[in-house]
Amino acid sequence: MTGKKWKAGVSRGRPVAAGERRPAGVAGSAPSNRPWKKDCAKSLQPVNYIMSSRDGQQSQAFSKPTFTEEQAAALVESVFGFQVSKIQPLPSYDDQNFHVHISRSKDATNDPVEYVLKISNTESSKTPDLIELQNHIIMFLRAAGFPTASVCRTKGDNMTSLMSIDSGSEIKSYLVRMLTYLPGRPIAEVAISHQQLYEVGRLAAQLDKTLEEFHHPKLNLLRRENFIWNLKNVPLLEKYMGALSQNRNREIVEQVIKLFKEEVMAKLSNFRECINHGDLNDHNILVDSSTSASGDTVHHVSGILDFGDMSYGYYVFEVAITIMYMMIESTDPIQVGGHILAGFESVIPLTDGERSALFLLVCSRFSQSLVMAAYSCQLYPENKEYLMITAKTGWKHLQQLFDMGQKAVEEIWFETAKSYKSRISM
Repeated sequence: MTGKKWKAGVSRGRPVAAGERRPAGVAGSAPSNRPWKKDCAKSLQPVNYIMSSRDGQQSQAFSKPTFTEEQAAALVESVFGFQVSKIQPLPSYDDQNFHVHISRSKDATNDPVEYVLKISNTESSKTPDLIELQNHIIMFLRAAGFPTASVCRTKGDNMTSLMSIDSGSEIKSYLVRMLTYLPGRPIAEVAISHQQLYEVGRLAAQLDKTLEEFHHPKLNLLRRENFIWNLKNVPLLEKYMGALSQNRNREIVEQVIKLFKEEVMAKLSNFRECINHGDLNDHNILVDSSTSASGDTVHHVSGILDFGDMSYGYYVFEVAITIMYMMIESTDPIQVGGHILAGFESVIPLTDGERSALFLLVCSRFSQSLVMAAYSCQLYPENKEYLMITAKTGWKHLQQLFDMGQKAVEEIWFETAKSYKSRISM
């Protein structure tokens, strides 16, 4: 699992919400405070953590990699054949990531010089086919014109390498890969306009529509039936509710789960299925800035990160997830949904049934993120500040949605989306 939600997604050295399994595009990894010998990977002594199993049933132990910068640099050189000039840790939840600068050779003047080294934890390393599939999707999207990272090949011309480390008492295996480092700032760090929210919604729909054309013999690996971050698995949150205090926040989440079971589960068969990116949060979309002819600052998407939550879902899931995350940093969060919806529907119009579920799905994504952030804080109290980066804002937004009610919020969203159609027709 990436550690999310309040996902700790992560791009560059900037934290994302707690929980990122994540980064698959370019993700980060929290620097370790533990002292390590400087000699080498073979001297590593992995630290055991408890991780929610992918099937949502029970927790299991796994080892988060704890490579030193020296050891990580040695990995880059031995596995990928690059001479490292600089290396820095990036934040992450249960994997480990490094921002790597390499020394460019005289005959490779056009090659990238910045990469992200990604070292998966021991549990994720047991599913190399899934990570390989994510790599293929990243490359497919890049070929289709999306600003995703490039996958760096190993010296053996593979996309990943499985490293076995002798910890003294047992052998631990870690899957290693390297992606190009993407330019730009997380959209969370800039003030975005309504038009730019529209473009984010449009981007989400274009991703889902483009992935309809992706074919791979192991595509069924994305049918992660009990994956805790798939929106259809909101009822699995009941296993983690003990992490919440007995207060209004818990009452709201319990109500969300109840309504999800009663109103959404029965509609799933009528939703249109697709592959979801599943984590278009405000730290997984990077932007570059430019100045328009009128002197205004315009932001253009320069990178899409973190494909680790990809799974089969539905178009309406992608819209709901994107709305929820774009609300986090907004100064007018309730208005966000209409602009995202308008952009999405300019590519893929939702059906009436999908629209009717949107409000509850946005509340459900807030609930997933907030409950799992609280649960993670119980497991790793030393990381509480990191894990709860956006949780305080999230609770406020979820309460506001519930206080206003579905009808009032939908009226705002749907009227805003309708206004874009009016502009287009004019």
